[in-house]
Amino acid sequence: MKNEREPAYAGQFYPGDPETLRETVQSFFQDTDSLLQAKAVVVPHAGYIYSGSVTGKVLSAVEVPHRTILLGPSHTGLGETLALSPDTAWHSPLGTLSIDTGLNRRLLEACPGLREDTIAHLREHSLEVQIPFLQMIQPDCRISAICIGTADYASLEALGHGLAKAIRSTDSPVLLLASSDMTHYESAETAARKDKLAIDRILEMDPRGLYRTVMENNITMCGFAPAISVLIACLDMEASTARLIDYTNSGEASGDYRQVVAYAGIAIE
Repeated sequence: MKNEREPAYAGQFYPGDPETLRETVQSFFQDTDSLLQAKAVVVPHAGYIYSGSVTGKVLSAVEVPHRTILLGPSHTGLGETLALSPDTAWHSPLGTLSIDTGLNRRLLEACPGLREDTIAHLREHSLEVQIPFLQMIQPDCRISAICIGTADYASLEALGHGLAKAIRSTDSPVLLLASSDMTHYESAETAARKDKLAIDRILEMDPRGLYRTVMENNITMCGFAPAISVLIACLDMEASTARLIDYTNSGEASGDYRQVVAYAGIAIE
């Protein structure tokens, strides 16, 4: 019998009280005249006080469909390196999001390296923190959740092609969401300089260039692997435009700009 994933970081990365959480997430959303028809987004996964505004700006700027594939990096090192959550639902203080079992099946068929694995997701925050945002903006959303614990480019490329194949085989829109923070624990000035190199590669729709840039410049972008797979999938689906919606760093909340973590919000159309 498959399990349902309980929140591991409610009350830490984000409020554990439902009403406070609802008000907090709502405060991050912005009104917009017209929504972007995005195939994918890149959003951060830090504590909401630091990066929630970036995620809110991105998700309130795009049309969020009823199906979303979440891809995030493994911070724990547990479980399979390409781990698809087999759980039937994910919970947050706001309630439940169902796993898209039909899309999961298509992903397993299209992505040979993907394995169902609960362990990789149990203590991983990079996808959990996205759940309340999706619940608020698209309450009927169903999700597939993939935790990535490899930096092998061939594996990321194969996953990207598989993502596109699975999405193309569906009869309804699917949003890809890559979860990533940018540079960690450097000065705001250094972080901005390094991150521009990586962000430019995303905006140019250049997954191999992003890989090379991160590696050669020692950019501590923790979710570069999910971003690469998502870029490859978007190229397969003929996406051609990416736009930077927001960029900030933890110093804006803490007042300490000597050692920051930086955050970018990007939409791919």
